[in-house]
Amino acid sequence: MSGDDSLRAVFARHRVRLLLAVVLLLLTMLAGVGLLGLSGGFLTAAALAGALGAGTTFNFFSPSAGIRALTFVRIVSRYFEKLVGHDATLRIARDLRVWFFRRALPLAPARLGGTRTGELLARLMSDIGEVDGLLVRAVGPLLALAGIALASIAVAAAIHWPAAVALLLLLLLIGIGVPLLAVHSGDAGEAERARHRTRLRTLAYEGLEGAADLAALDARDAWRARVDGAARQLAGDDHRRRGRLIAGNVLHSACAGLGLLAMLWLALSAFQDGRVTAPLAAALVFLTVALLEVAAGCGLAWQALQSARISAGRLQAIVEQPPSVSDPAHPRPVPASPATLSFEQVVFAWPGESRRVLDGIDLQIRPGERIAIGGDSGCGKTTLSALLLRLWDPQAGAVRWGGVDLREVAQDDWHRHVAWLPQGAPVFAGSIADNLRLGQPQADEARLWAVLEQVRLGDWARRQGGLSAWVGENGATMSAGQARRLAMARALLRDAPLMVLDEPTEGLDVDTAEALLVDMAAALGPRSLLMITHGHLPDGVVHRQYRLQRGRLLEVGGEAQG
Repeated sequence: MSGDDSLRAVFARHRVRLLLAVVLLLLTMLAGVGLLGLSGGFLTAAALAGALGAGTTFNFFSPSAGIRALTFVRIVSRYFEKLVGHDATLRIARDLRVWFFRRALPLAPARLGGTRTGELLARLMSDIGEVDGLLVRAVGPLLALAGIALASIAVAAAIHWPAAVALLLLLLLIGIGVPLLAVHSGDAGEAERARHRTRLRTLAYEGLEGAADLAALDARDAWRARVDGAARQLAGDDHRRRGRLIAGNVLHSACAGLGLLAMLWLALSAFQDGRVTAPLAAALVFLTVALLEVAAGCGLAWQALQSARISAGRLQAIVEQPPSVSDPAHPRPVPASPATLSFEQVVFAWPGESRRVLDGIDLQIRPGERIAIGGDSGCGKTTLSALLLRLWDPQAGAVRWGGVDLREVAQDDWHRHVAWLPQGAPVFAGSIADNLRLGQPQADEARLWAVLEQVRLGDWARRQGGLSAWVGENGATMSAGQARRLAMARALLRDAPLMVLDEPTEGLDVDTAEALLVDMAAALGPRSLLMITHGHLPDGVVHRQYRLQRGRLLEVGGEAQG
């Protein structure tokens, strides 16, 4: 990865394509403006030659050749401008998503846990969609317009310098003044529009995810009303946005009309005084008409630039959050297995809260030992596993593996020593093999069948058609117990010396849960286990059980710590 991983660097990687697209767009505009100006002058000269009679000299071939050449250049440059511009945009769209994932994933689940999934989805789709079109919708047209303005002013100055001054003032007015006036104070509106767009996507996403619960609670109508309300808010934002754009277009048209009349007066006055010929006077007028045409989309480009800037800020607000933990500058190697995991006087409180969730925890898990920790919801059980996984660091005390503080090792190195089965571990749309190989990508088919047998899914997998059988979105073709067993098989496949299970039987009936735990204990072999659970455990599944209460561990059948 390069040293600069900013949003600006994503665009900088494509600067050659971006520059080429702008140059081609400028060439297209130059050809279009030149074509209209040259045609106007040519038609005027032809009309005058016809009116004045046969004795008048008229150069037919040079202007007509120029018109044909400009037409050809405009067609070719337009084609390649679209080709290069859209190629650059698609590449940027790809790299923006990679950049966002690369920057956001290290924040998961600790930092991203405070952001709703639907909001993240909105940032990934809507905001990146606004930013990746920055070239085609905003920056490219504005830069090309600046280039065509300079070229046109230079041509006008060569013909009649007062016309060049008038053209400069007109272009400053309609190219910068009017658009800025139209989008003035629009930042707040764009930010509000982005928030409402995010809220609508979030509600729609969560409604689809929780459709079964909404139906069971007879809450679909209330939820649909919330979605409709969010849609109306967004529609109102879009209406006001279009209103600002229309007002800008009206002002643009008024200024353009007055500017064209002024140029017509200047051209006629210069012709009447003998300072320019009739064809050149006509060329000034047609040049102005052509510039007004290419500048018509200026307001839309400025609005797109404003929207992209707001969206870029929203993306950066996510990825620039400080990580919950950082790797040391010189990490130590993780001690080889088998090793003892120990919590030593661990204290932890969530950021912004004064209450200590963990208050002086001492715990040792020796190699091959299986420990279960229970307690009421919110007592800190999952927090304990988060510290073990080093998603957060304790404010006091230490978590050690083989005597080495986890803060002294690299997170990636430590995570290779842990197999984690979170609460609600997903089953992904794909084959049985696809789901299993998330735990061990290099596992061969023999190893996959072996782990399926360990969790008693071998016969089921054969009935489905083998390892290539499709399991469906969220395990749609499986029962809840089968889905948990498949997730368990994926964790076992990692073959890590330490396994961490967070509520592994959540949502299962008692018989299914007990069977799963018994099979899991048999499959662990010499591995250590830390299980977070509030359910009943069959005999022999763990060696010791604790209850977490008021930040302290109480061994079931023993005395409280401290």
